[in-house]
Amino acid sequence: MAHQSEHMGMNRTGVQMSPIDTAAMQGSENVPMRGAPGDERALLDAREAYILDADAIGSLPIPGSVAGAVSLGLHMLKGDRPQILLDKLGERLSFERTGTRLYDALLAKCDVIEGGPAGMTRDHVADIRRDEARHFLLLKEAIESLGGDPTAQTPSADVTGVESQGIVQVLYDPRTSLAQSLHALLTAELADRAGWETLIALAGEAGQDDLVAGFTLALEDEHRHLALVQGWYHEAIGLTPVSGMLPPGGSAGLPPDASTAPTSTPDVTTPLPGTDGMLGTDI
Repeated sequence: MAHQSEHMGMNRTGVQMSPIDTAAMQGSENVPMRGAPGDERALLDAREAYILDADAIGSLPIPGSVAGAVSLGLHMLKGDRPQILLDKLGERLSFERTGTRLYDALLAKCDVIEGGPAGMTRDHVADIRRDEARHFLLLKEAIESLGGDPTAQTPSADVTGVESQGIVQVLYDPRTSLAQSLHALLTAELADRAGWETLIALAGEAGQDDLVAGFTLALEDEHRHLALVQGWYHEAIGLTPVSGMLPPGGSAGLPPDASTAPTSTPDVTTPLPGTDGMLGTDI
């Protein structure tokens, strides 16, 4: 088993490690001064030129089936904005797929790193991973019900993929500790909760009551995930849990069994047609 923790070492990144060179640099006439007249205008001009000349990030695909086109057209005739809902559904689909892989990476670290939070068990982590995979399938079915293509990458899905790159890199880096990995996951869970809240609001405005019901169950899962990850992270850095921050009984008090998970969302073992043969447990 590996043991990783923050420790004092030969870190030379700060200026205090080289006071002579620091003094020489600060006394030099060539020291760049932030805010000096004219030093950032060229950069700003170039940035503005790129913005004015840029196209949008992608577009929503036209439905590839007659049934899909009819379904989408009916929604638009009723004054709905299915394109916005579909874009955000694609965004959440992308995020949940990434979330599943993030917890795969955390499981790998749980298997080889010792000294993790006492309240975090492998079963707890695997339980969250199953929730994320189930949410992915829930979103796939929601997109199809609106006539969309769940395999298409929407503009918001593209953006959220870029946003998530840093979190993925932290989890996949073999050098990061459990505490550092949990901090990255905490960022992901905060964004995930906000994403589901937005999706519920959009589905509600569109009169998609069935979607709202399913998404509300998913949001309840995300509230639980956030409380667990935040509690584990605080345990990992030695913080005393704050009353009210964790669910009753603390993180260790949450059973990893399926009794706490929603039952109306799809079976994660169902194959995903149209998604390159990916399985729900291997998305």
